[in-house]
Amino acid sequence: MPNENRDLLVPQSGQALENLKLEVANEVGVAQKAGVTGGLTGQSYEQVLDRYKWEVASELGIQNEINRRGWADMPSKLCGQVGGRVGGAIGGQMVKRMITLAEQQLGRDRPG
Repeated sequence: MPNENRDLLVPQSGQALENLKLEVANEVGVAQKAGVTGGLTGQSYEQVLDRYKWEVASELGIQNEINRRGWADMPSKLCGQVGGRVGGAIGGQMVKRMITLAEQQLGRDRPG
């Protein structure tokens, strides 16, 4: 599931980031929003996000335009509206979680 187009600064972190993404996606209810019962797995995650992306596009009234033009030819503003609604909750919660983990780690590393 890792994006092959991006090189990770710490390649060994790839699976841990994917696990965090799935954990957060389950917590914010992405599976439920896409009509999937139970939690997401690595295999179902991409399918669920694709369904969720189309659902958001429909809510925004741009589904027909995407069907006509294709995602690649959509203006970035419209794709950003979809992506922001789909990934915003997941990405925001991942950042909050990583900040908390970093603060905890820094607290442990301070001389007492």
